[in-house]
Amino acid sequence: MRKFLFLFAVFFFLTPAKNAVFDERCHRLKGTCVGYCKKNEEIIALCQKSLKCCLTIQPCGKIRED
Repeated sequence: MRKFLFLFAVFFFLTPAKNAVFDERCHRLKGTCVGYCKKNEEIIALCQKSLKCCLTIQPCGKIRED
């Protein structure tokens, strides 16, 4: 019974810390945590509360052949 209470306490207190790490990683990659990504965005990471970290795709420049 002690082992169960110990594991419960560990998982209960680590869950919020783990989720905050995902959000911090998203902001460091210059992404935003949203429910779904738009057409011109891609998923680059996961956030807390089942949100996706989306980053706008930069269009490639046209390559000129002279």
